[in-house]
This record gives sequence, structure tokens and C-alpha cells, in this order.
Amino acid sequence: MLGILRGLRVTALGALRKMNWTLAARVAWVKDGCTAMMPLPQTRDLVLIGGGHAHALVLRAWAMNPLPGVRLTVINPDPVAPYTGMLPGHIAGHYGRADLMIDLVRLARFAGARVILGRVAGIDRTNRMVIVPGRAAIGYDIASVDIGIASDLPNLPGFPDHAVAAKPLGPFAAAWDRYLVALAAGRVPGQIVVIGAGVGGVELSLAMAERLRGMKLAASITLLEQADTALPGVGTGARAGLLAALARYGVTVRVAARPQAVTADSVVLEDGTILPAGFTLGVAGARPQGWLAETGLDLEAGFISVGPTLQSSDPLIFAVGDCAHMTHAPRPKAGVFAVRQAPVLLHNMRAALGAGRMRTYRPQGDYLKLISTGAQSAVADKWGLRLDGAILWRWKDRIDRRFMAMFHDLPAMAPPQVPRLLADGVAQHLAATPPLCGGCGAKVPGGALRAALEGLPAPARADVIAGAGDDAAVLTHGAGVQVITTDHLRAFTPDAYVMARIAALHALGDVWAMGAAPQVALAQVTLPPMSDSLQARTLAEILSAAGEAFRSAGADLVGGHTTIGAELTIGFTVTGLADRAVTKGGAKAGDALILTRGLGSGVVMAAEMAHAALPDGLLGEAVAATLTAMQRSGRTAAHLLRDAHALTDVTGFGLAGHLVEMLDASSLAAMIDLSALPLLPGAEALAGAGVRSSLWAGNKVSVTTRVTAPDSPRADLMYDPQTAGGFLAAVPNALAPTLIAALRAAGEDAAVIGHLSAGIPHLTCN
Repeated sequence: MLGILRGLRVTALGALRKMNWTLAARVAWVKDGCTAMMPLPQTRDLVLIGGGHAHALVLRAWAMNPLPGVRLTVINPDPVAPYTGMLPGHIAGHYGRADLMIDLVRLARFAGARVILGRVAGIDRTNRMVIVPGRAAIGYDIASVDIGIASDLPNLPGFPDHAVAAKPLGPFAAAWDRYLVALAAGRVPGQIVVIGAGVGGVELSLAMAERLRGMKLAASITLLEQADTALPGVGTGARAGLLAALARYGVTVRVAARPQAVTADSVVLEDGTILPAGFTLGVAGARPQGWLAETGLDLEAGFISVGPTLQSSDPLIFAVGDCAHMTHAPRPKAGVFAVRQAPVLLHNMRAALGAGRMRTYRPQGDYLKLISTGAQSAVADKWGLRLDGAILWRWKDRIDRRFMAMFHDLPAMAPPQVPRLLADGVAQHLAATPPLCGGCGAKVPGGALRAALEGLPAPARADVIAGAGDDAAVLTHGAGVQVITTDHLRAFTPDAYVMARIAALHALGDVWAMGAAPQVALAQVTLPPMSDSLQARTLAEILSAAGEAFRSAGADLVGGHTTIGAELTIGFTVTGLADRAVTKGGAKAGDALILTRGLGSGVVMAAEMAHAALPDGLLGEAVAATLTAMQRSGRTAAHLLRDAHALTDVTGFGLAGHLVEMLDASSLAAMIDLSALPLLPGAEALAGAGVRSSLWAGNKVSVTTRVTAPDSPRADLMYDPQTAGGFLAAVPNALAPTLIAALRAAGEDAAVIGHLSAGIPHLTCN
């Protein structure tokens, strides 16, 4: 373990290599007398399936020395992955949740990889596609599997409904925390049954007993083992130490105990014994994930068979960690092997992609096991000796914290150096301007845009009812109207499928905000330089996501245009039909202001782009929640607000900017209750830490004389640019409660945030 930590730690040389590669990756293309800076083309797809320890280490090492031309992707169901070594300490109360979680979203951004949040259900080896339900398949040239194991007991009646498995670790830790809250409130009985008395079951039983002792909660723990002896396979000395620890905590150990069924409040044994249980935990053995059986790969007891190079029977697919079986050197399931496989896996995947020759992985014959015993003490299992005490726990704690520090304390990469000679103003602009955010953080500030639009000629055609100034242009169409809008977004996530869905919904927002039903859409896509195969895969993801979004909205994607540029940009031009257009004007004094979606997408995505850490949580979870919010269709919300006096969508100019536009159009003033603003998870903490989107300053300056607000993070979020944001509606005050109830039933985080009044157009916040 310590050798791997030394081998993978970040050095100043590693950071310098990363910076040099970043600079070298940008080459000047000279053609027809024109020079443009373009990134090197991507030609190969490397896909990591699962966020296990080996893959996490690969991501971190890749950031230090990426292979140019490779698009790296990691697929995992959750934005964070727990480190197994610290789980018992978390259950016991020694570590907070954030201490043992690897933030895969933040790590992937650091590595220049795209992260796809989804649960893999299969691999189509013929077409080299990874199947993730709910989205387009992901193509690969080389893939690696590191998905761990499960410890549930699906064949035990009642287990799926009434028990929790120790693996996956995240759901177990969350279920344990919920049980403790319910136990403290007296809502559940204080009996705990743990199925499986191996090392994992014993260690978690001791951890739970320590947590109960620390919280002064009364509960009994019964540990079941179907063999005749607890802790099979553990050395004599360590076994004696662990059994002594169980006795000290009063944990009951029952051997030759075979569960027959699990009920809502008990575990029934084969001999008829009924054990009361308010919390049932399964830690019995290792079970492979079922979809592996459908891959056609060679398996051993359901686990992927791999050879010395960590390749499966398909040389394009590697496997590591607990989901793999090393045919050349079988070993028990243990995290130490996944950690030590990481350097060889990285080297061999690079070789498979065209860089170098394969190496072999030779696992050690034995290794030191440090097993925590509830309190801050541990037992060492090696050579059959009995070694235990607080010093061993401190040693284990130091190793675990050093391992996690590699993921929590990501080094700051030096930015590329700018030329020595610059025109006047360039250095000042670079110093004053934060890195350009994607989404609506990348648009021109409102002040500059309004100045430009002032010179735009008035529409000359009689069928143009309204041009620039509202959410969409309005044209006459038979007895009704047609609206037309266009929106283009720089990619703020490298997941082309998610980015396309967000861009489509963002463009649809303008049509819905005008009270129109979407009609048709044209796509405009700029792809970064990449090979023909990667172009085809990327466009397939984009068109799949966009087509589904427009079909669900009742519109057709009828064509568009593609081009190659420096970065991924996706846009859509959308038309819609309505009997009449709902505009920003028309609001009335006394109207309630409804905001349908939480603010903060700009600050969250800016933090992710900067590799920032969330002050009071895990940034990856905030990013995942934000991406989920941006992918929620506004169709139902727009329908519910169809009779609003005034309606607009909150996007690039932030809540304050779009509300001021409504006040100007309606000649009214507004009072906002900042405490009522719905916010996305993590947004207020990031704003309080000073994180800002690149458009934030321009948004604030453009309305600074029109807004009276306190100096606070919540007030700052009114200027945060939103992408695929919610709707801001002015509705009769009497209808507001009914509308809020309907919007929340539809899944929107809607709230009444203030009211309108007669007066000079001005926004006051308290």
C-alpha cells in the first residue's frame, strides 16, 4: 500500500509535465493563409466501467500524464465512490461521510475525462458499445471493468425488501444513518442482526456497536455464521483478538445458524428460531453483478477471468478489483489488490491504445490486514500472531488518510504561459476575467448586448409582431402566432448526451415561456477535432438525446448543420405555435412572483470547472443534482403557468436581470424575499466561498442601479447565470397556492419568492 502511495503521489515534475502537455496539445493550423489554434484530434475511446479504487487511481495518474488523442470516460451510478478501508470507521462515527468518499466528478474533471452517471447493464462486444439504460450507448476501443461486488442475498426470501447489503457501500452507510435517527426517536426496535461472520461482518458489527455506545443508544447485535466457526480463514491470533472485542461489546455470535427468511421485523432461522430485528445487514460472501454473465467473457463463478496483463478473454476489455478473478494467481477479494493493480492497468491500457508494451501483474502472496475493532483500536492479521491495540488503529488511520488525500487534495495545475509581448489591455483583461464558463455563463453580458441591439433596425415586415427583446421573436401565423428562437451553448460537461439534452431543453424554454407549443427544431453542432469513428459516436449521442427531448415536447428535429471547431458547442433553433404570445409585459400590481426551479447552476458548474471543493459537502453530488435539474423538462410547468399575466425563463442574465426586464415591460416594482428563493444543492455554500461564474460580474453591473439588496450569498445568486433554468411567472396572488401545489406535484422546486407593486421599476430584496 505504502509503495503504491509513493509511486502515485503528485510531484512538481508531474505538474510540470501536465502543463507542458497542455501547451503542446495546441498546434497551429495554417491553411489558405489563415492560422487557428486547434487541439489535437481525439482518435480513441478508453472507457472505465465503474468507479472502484483501481479506476480512481488510474484517473488521478492520467491527469499527471495523459495520452494525447484518447478520450477518457468513466461510467458510475453515483457521482461519488466510497473507500472501503474507511467504511467501518464511518459506521463507528470516527469519520464523516465526506472523509471516505472519492468525488468522481471532481476527479474526472481533473483528469480531463468525461464522467457518465449511470448503471451499466451490459457490453455489446460486437459493436464495441457499453449499454447504459436511459441513454445512448457509449462506444469504446478499450474498456476496463472495476465494478466491485454485491453482498446481498437475493435468494433469501424477504431480504431485498427488508434488509440492506453491506455492498454497495454507499446505500448501506445511508441506511445505517437513517436507522440511527429512527432508533433515537423510538420508531424502530433496538435489535440488529448481521448475516455473515467473516472479517467484514465482524468489523461492521464492532463498528455499529461502537456507534451505538457513543450515541448512548440501547440496542443488541446478533452475528450469524452458517459455518461451525466464526471468522473462517482468519489467523489464530487475529481471530482471538476479534472474538474478544465482540465479547467486550456484548455482540452475540451464533454459529451453524442458517437464515431461512427475513421479515419486516425479524430474521427466521432454518431451525425455527425467530430473531427480532429492526435492522438486518447482509455481509455474507461476494456476489458478482448479474450482467457480467451476458457479456460472453470467460468467467469464474461469475467473476471476469483475467490473465497476467489484466486482460479478459477479449483483449479489448480489462478487469480489476473484486469483480475480476486472476486465473494466473487466484486471491481472495481484497481492496489491496485493486490498489496495486492500478499502475499495471494504466500502463497496459496505454499499451493497448498504441503507447508501449504490456507488463504483467504479480500479486503478493500475503499481505497485512488491519481490522478495526470498533473503538480506535485495531487487530493485525499476519503470520498467525495476535497483535492489537490503539497503535495499530493509528497506523491504519494514517494509511487510509494518506490514500484519500490523493483524491481530496488535488494539486493546482499551472495555467499555460501567455506570450511575453501583449497589446495594451490584454494582461488587465486576463487578470480581471475568470475562466470562461460554459452554458449561459459564456454569453455576452446584458449591458453589452442591449447596447448592440439598440442599433438593430425595427422589423420591416408586417407579419413580424415582435423582434428582439422578449424570449422569442413573434410572427403572425393564421389566426394565431408563431414564435422562433435560437440558443447555442458551449459544453460545460463533456458528456455529449447530457449536454445535448440540456441544450435542447434550454432552447425549448424560450418557446414555452412565450406560451407556445414547440413545432420544429434545427440543430447546430460544433465538434472538436476527432476521428471519423469518434465523430459518429458523438453525433449519435447528441442526436439521440436531442431527438428524445424534442419528441417529448411534441416537436420534430428536422435537420441542422455540423462543423469542426476548437470545442464542443451545441445549439438549436426552435419554432412554436400559439393562439397568443405570453410576454414579459402584462404583469399587474399585487401579482405573486413564482420561481419554478432552484438557482445556482452557474456557480456549481463554475466550481466544477475550477476543480473546487464544496465547503460543506461533496462537489460531485452538487454537480449531479444540478445536471439532473437542468435535464428536467419545463413542459408541464409551462402548461400550468399558461394563464400567467407575465412569463419568462430564467437563464443567462440571472433572476435579477430577467426580473428587471419584466418590471420594465410591465412598469412595476417588485419586493423579493431572499429566504424564499429555491436553491440548488451546494449553491449557497459555493457563493459564500466566493465562487462565481464568468458572467456574474456583468450581470450584476447591468442592473446595479435597479436593485437594492443586502450583501449576502443568497443575494449574489440572483445574478448567477442559469442554463435550462426555471420559469419566472407573475400570477394573481389568489391563484399562487394552487399553482405552487401543482408545480411541486409535478416535481418542480417551486416557490412564491415575492410580489409586484405599483411604482418605478425597481427590485428590492430583503
